[in-house]
Amino acid sequence: MNRAELADFLRRGRARLDPADVGLTAGSRRRTPGLRREEVAALAGMSVDYYTRLEQSRGPRPSRQMLGALARALRLSGDERDHLFHLVGEEPPRAAGESTHVRPGLLLILDRLHDAPAMVMTDYGDVLAQNALSAALSGEVEPGRNVVRRFFTAPRSEALFPAEDRAEHARSHVANLRAVTAARPDDPVPAALVAELLATSAEFAELWETHEVAVRRAATKRFLHPIVGMLELDCEFLLSSEANQLLLVHTARPGTASHERLQLLRVVGLQNMTPAAGTR
Repeated sequence: MNRAELADFLRRGRARLDPADVGLTAGSRRRTPGLRREEVAALAGMSVDYYTRLEQSRGPRPSRQMLGALARALRLSGDERDHLFHLVGEEPPRAAGESTHVRPGLLLILDRLHDAPAMVMTDYGDVLAQNALSAALSGEVEPGRNVVRRFFTAPRSEALFPAEDRAEHARSHVANLRAVTAARPDDPVPAALVAELLATSAEFAELWETHEVAVRRAATKRFLHPIVGMLELDCEFLLSSEANQLLLVHTARPGTASHERLQLLRVVGLQNMTPAAGTR
């Protein structure tokens, strides 16, 4: 691991980004260009102390998952992402894993969606990136975590939706995963997810036996939020040019109670993303 080169690469990557590039407001008291360390740390889902030590050439060796998070936070291109891995002595993701790197252009679109919860994920449900409003709506999902797994195995996921809507959400998840595995029978990742859920969730196993197939389409979903209450949102799945990646966007119709509540959630939910006053 080349700590000095890694530190320099991270500092330069941070300096070239404006807050607007990642969906943040500039605020006041910025004496130098670029993002603050705490902003990069928040975008990557790591502690400020951990990131600071990396920039100071004294941090521990980052995991592959952490390297991927840093690449997304700094909006690195594919070549830059590979360079980041090489600096740590890791082989960059290849072949099937290549689809887990979100292109900077797609991340830029995600950052521009200030008033709509949005995330980028694989077609089988692995979350690759989400904006702050998405985290405020349904909880922050660590990059690489799977929304289908969370739905069937995390008890608290039941609180996200009205009880009467759960059956339809479960059916949709399973039917889409059935379509993905049939389309890519040699891809071990979605196949492993199916095997895991068959072994751990009786609900999933029962639905899998129905052999229903349906690719995700536009829909209307209801969310139960503990602060702002019920939100009825239109859900759009937009296919990116990067293989097997989807941009999921939720919007509320203007003039509705859900639209007002979403605006309130934007104010309440984004408070945690506001950097502390001071210098970097």
